[in-house]
Amino acid sequence: MNLHPRWVVGFVDGEGCFHIGISKNPTMKSGIQVLPEFVITQHKRDVQVLYALKAFFKCGIVRHEKPNILCFRVRERKALETIIIPFFEKHKLKTRKRQDFLKFRRVLKMMSEGLHLSTEGIEEIRILRESPSTKEI
Repeated sequence: MNLHPRWVVGFVDGEGCFHIGISKNPTMKSGIQVLPEFVITQHKRDVQVLYALKAFFKCGIVRHEKPNILCFRVRERKALETIIIPFFEKHKLKTRKRQDFLKFRRVLKMMSEGLHLSTEGIEEIRILRESPSTKEI
């Protein structure tokens, strides 16, 4: 299955998620872990689409989430910064998902600057994550 960038943008507009997880982790310097991830979830009958997306982006994994649900997930920061972010900068999302992407991109930039390692930086990430997607970033 060959995917066209415009099709990928439309599919992600409808089905994709730019998630910013924040959780306690005693192994982290601050005790808090920031985990950005790009995720697309589908019913198992559409698993070929997830594998096509994995091949298209040349990164990520496809795995079972629930018995009939699978997801394509990219968590590796290098892949997010060098593949996912540049793709969606070049091929712009058309829905409110664009605002989610802009927040996601900003959090990754903050992480590359080490801001996620301080209490203040984590709080700034938390506020950004929880801000409405209609707000300009």
